[in-house]
Amino acid sequence: MLYGGIFELDKKKEELEKYEHMFLAPDFWNDAAKAQKIQKERGKVQDAVEGWESCYDTWEEAGILLEMAVEERDPDSEAEASEMLEGLEGRVAKIELECMFSGEHDANNAMLTIHAGAGGTEAQDWVDMLLRMYLRWAEQKGFNTEILDYQPGDEAGIKSVTVLLKGQYAYGYLRSEMGIHRLVRISPFDAGGRRHTSFASVFIFPELDDTIEIDIDEKDLRIDTYRASGAGGQHVNKTSSAIRITHLPTNTVVQCQNERSQHRNKDMAMKMLKARLYEREKDIQAEQQQELHGDKKEIAWGSQIRSYVLQPYRMVKDHRTNCEMGNVDSVLDGNLEPFIKAYLLWQH
Repeated sequence: MLYGGIFELDKKKEELEKYEHMFLAPDFWNDAAKAQKIQKERGKVQDAVEGWESCYDTWEEAGILLEMAVEERDPDSEAEASEMLEGLEGRVAKIELECMFSGEHDANNAMLTIHAGAGGTEAQDWVDMLLRMYLRWAEQKGFNTEILDYQPGDEAGIKSVTVLLKGQYAYGYLRSEMGIHRLVRISPFDAGGRRHTSFASVFIFPELDDTIEIDIDEKDLRIDTYRASGAGGQHVNKTSSAIRITHLPTNTVVQCQNERSQHRNKDMAMKMLKARLYEREKDIQAEQQQELHGDKKEIAWGSQIRSYVLQPYRMVKDHRTNCEMGNVDSVLDGNLEPFIKAYLLWQH
C-alpha cells in the first residue's frame, strides 16, 4: 500500500473502533468535559483516516487511468493522470507532515505574539515584516486570522501585535516559530545606508478549549481599561473599551482591543492569559526535566532561532535545523513550509 506504513492506517482504524465502543457506553455523557475531549480526539483520528483513504482512492484512479492511456495511446488521458498524481503528491506531503503532530494541543488554533527588540524604528519595522509573513502564510494555508492587539511603532512599524490564527493544526505548525528572529539588512531608515541588525521575539500559544481548566484567582488580577490605538481599519477597530490584564504573581500581561465590547475584550484577554499561564507551566516543567538530563536550552534575547540576511548576501537560515533558503523574498511572502517540516523532523 502507498505510504501505508507511514500513516499506520490499520492502527488508526482500530482506534476509531475503540472510540465507537466508548460512545455506546450508557454512562459516556455523564462527564461532559471528558466526553467532549474524547470526541475531539476521535475527530482527529477520523480526519487522518479519511484523508489517507481519499489519497489512496486518487492513487488507484490515476493508476487505472494511466494504464488505459498507455493501452489506447491517449495523450490527454495520460496528461490527466499525471496531473492527478502531481496533486496527490502535495496532499500526501501534507498528511505526512501532520502525522508528526504529536503534541496534546497541536490541532488547536494558535495565538501568535510578536514583540520588537532593541533598535527603535528598525526593530519595529521588522515586526511589521514578520506580521506580513505570518499573515501571508496563514492565507496560503486557508486559515482565518484575527488581530487581537496592535501597538503601533513611534514612527513606523509595530511595537507588538497579537494574532489569533484559526485552522486545523495551526499551533502544531507554528510552534516551530517560537523564539528570536534576526534580520540583517541595509536600513531604509538610515540616511547613511549602513547595515543594521534587528531582533524580534515570537511567542506561540495554543488556544485552549473549555475542557482545559486553569485556576486563576480574581484577587491575583489587575484589570485596566484604555482607549485602543492602531492602524485604523487596516489592522484593528478603534474602541474605547480595550482591556489589559496583569497576572500579578507571574507578572504576565495580556491585552485585547479588537472587539467593540469591553466585555468581549475581557473574555478574549482571559483566554489569552489562560493560554500564557498554561504554556508557562509547561515550560517550567520542561526546564526542570532538562536540568535532570543535563540538557538545558534557553531562549534568551540575542540567541536567535533564525536569521534573515538581506545584506551582504541573501539567505534565511534556521540555526536549530540548519535548514537554509536563498530565496528570501519567498520566505518573507509566507513560504515557511521547509522550515516547519525541518523543525518537526529535527524534533523527532
